[in-house]
Amino acid sequence: MQENRSFDHAYGCLRGVRGYRDPRPFELPSGHSVWMQADDDGSIVPPFRLEMDKTKITWMGGTPHSWPDQVDARNAGKYDKWLQAKRRGDNFPMTMGYFTREDIPFYYALADCFTIFDYAFCSSLTGTTPNRLYLWSGTVRESADHPARVLNSDTDYEDEASWTTYPERLQSHGISWKVYQNELSLGTGFDGEHDAWLANFTDNPLEWMSQYRVRFSPKRREFVKKEIERLEAIIAKGEGNEAQLTAHAKMVENYKKEASIYSEEAWQALDPRERDLHQRGFADNAGDPDYRTIVEYTYDDNGTARTTMVPKGDVLHQFRKDVESGELPAVSWLVPPERFSDHPGSAWFGAWFLSEAINILTQDPEVWKKTIFILCYDENDGFFDHIPPFIAPHPDRPETGKTSKAINTADEIAISRDREHSIGLGYRCPLVIASPWSRGGAVNSQITDHTSILMFLEQWLAGKGKDVPETNISKWRRTVCGDLTSAFRPFDGEKVTLPEFLDRDDTIERIHNARFQDNPGPAPRLSADTADAAAVAALQEPGTRPSCPLPYELEANITVGASGAELTLHAGNQRLGSKAAGGAFMAYSYGPEFVSRAYAVVPGDTLSDVLPVGDEVHVRIDGPNGFLRQLKSAGTPPFSVSARAEGDNLVLEIRNPGSAPLEVKLLDESYGQNLPAVRVPAQGQQVVKISTAKSAQWYDVSASAGGATYRFAGRVETGRWTTSDPAM
Repeated sequence: MQENRSFDHAYGCLRGVRGYRDPRPFELPSGHSVWMQADDDGSIVPPFRLEMDKTKITWMGGTPHSWPDQVDARNAGKYDKWLQAKRRGDNFPMTMGYFTREDIPFYYALADCFTIFDYAFCSSLTGTTPNRLYLWSGTVRESADHPARVLNSDTDYEDEASWTTYPERLQSHGISWKVYQNELSLGTGFDGEHDAWLANFTDNPLEWMSQYRVRFSPKRREFVKKEIERLEAIIAKGEGNEAQLTAHAKMVENYKKEASIYSEEAWQALDPRERDLHQRGFADNAGDPDYRTIVEYTYDDNGTARTTMVPKGDVLHQFRKDVESGELPAVSWLVPPERFSDHPGSAWFGAWFLSEAINILTQDPEVWKKTIFILCYDENDGFFDHIPPFIAPHPDRPETGKTSKAINTADEIAISRDREHSIGLGYRCPLVIASPWSRGGAVNSQITDHTSILMFLEQWLAGKGKDVPETNISKWRRTVCGDLTSAFRPFDGEKVTLPEFLDRDDTIERIHNARFQDNPGPAPRLSADTADAAAVAALQEPGTRPSCPLPYELEANITVGASGAELTLHAGNQRLGSKAAGGAFMAYSYGPEFVSRAYAVVPGDTLSDVLPVGDEVHVRIDGPNGFLRQLKSAGTPPFSVSARAEGDNLVLEIRNPGSAPLEVKLLDESYGQNLPAVRVPAQGQQVVKISTAKSAQWYDVSASAGGATYRFAGRVETGRWTTSDPAM
């Protein structure tokens, strides 16, 4: 799990994913496309490139990314406060910035070789620690009765958590595991550059789970002993004023208390399982004599000598050793130091760490053929992403949406910093699976989050006869998020194309050189009448890529009645049975009062709801993989249309309740099919079958008459592999 990048920011320009070429992006209440984010002065900032080599952008830090501003950017579903919520001190609208293949070539090469997910969301609308807690444990709270830990500061060395984590479940079932890192974040004597290059950047949240007893670390105990001696010597010499000496004395007291609790005798008194839990949770590189050392590295930059610090040892030492010796556990987590984490607060050196980890795994064909490597990101930092997340409705506030009766979302709601909101899902982040079974440069568009990785482990272990459920994962998440298995296909030993792996020093030189470039120029600012969303499409590479079949049988329809827009939302299970996925939908009404509602439907169930509308009707429903249902009408529509999938066809049922025949115009909005108009008799209906065979199972059809237009877009799922959306 790397740090702090949104999907659009990193991969929005990649061919064949739902990025900047998305033909049906969310529409803001202002009427502008979601790309056209407006600032307080009315100026609009569209997405713009951050050039990694020609500017010092990668050395300029990131943007706000905690619970308050993540929630505020979403703005109750309006999705129009990114510039305000993510404002930096220098007022540079970095949130709208993106990189291209030229900037991060290894990441693009990785996606071209394996499978990338373009509907992968982080678990929570907040920062690092809560999202990492989801990856390791499936939750951010002890139970629904406890406050949700949605701030980084809610969980740390002074406010530990103690609920069961997935590594403990593996341990209880005799399944081997390790968390690899160079060294802990807990104080062991590092500071400054040593800490940035060598410590784990608080990215292993097991340090804050009390049952892992991080303070038993040998280097921590050694550090505490030295600190007691150092501070007592300062106190004895009277070095400092009274306040400083008092503070030193308090620290000595605290350190002595810690030393008495985490003594060698206490360590030996732990049972073997408790000691093993600690050692596996904090597997460091102590076997490398240089693992706590950094050295100067000097290189030539076109005639200018440049110097930077680098690790002297191998930050992947223990992982490399275990792979080479055949002792790699069944399940491993890799936690890089800050400098290799991709966090915007540090330059983007992480490509080398990722490259080297995969390089290690692919050296031995016997290791590689049974390996699945998952790259994910904890959260988006403050970087913009254009697809609003699917969130949980409040169980006591029907105006926020609905779920099937089997789902209780009480544990998915948090109150923190004066904001009561669904914990997640958060914004889209990169997710790539590299393995022989996910080869070929495909895209998977099933909704996932960090708990999907735990759900995948459940499925993988079940296939080995091990039942290891993560009971912390809520029913809501299990309904709306997949388990990653739709990404895989059989592997029969054929050659798997690998990306070209990176040299560490070359990578460091390239990124370090950017430090001496100028700041990027001012971001583009447009007026409302010059904002052109069509220009955004040119930012993304054209073309498609192989696309995984998805376990969706989703339907959603809109009609207008006396009370408003009547929604019907269905998640089927007729074709796939127990393997069918639940449905997640977001619905919006653009009336006098903008309305946003969230829905979650278990397989086999149907939900109904009514959205308020104004004199003019504009209602939109979004689902996964470009699924769209929309109605725009100058008043009450003179007809209604419902849609369903049947084989390779989209089937429209057009009903005319009027007393006169009605001609309905059908238009293929994206795929070039010529569709004839349909004459619907008075108080009658017509059924129209529209083939998707020539558009790789995709459809985008509008039906118009009497000032009303219905639109239906998405993909008919048949269980067959196809391509990503040709309209992109």
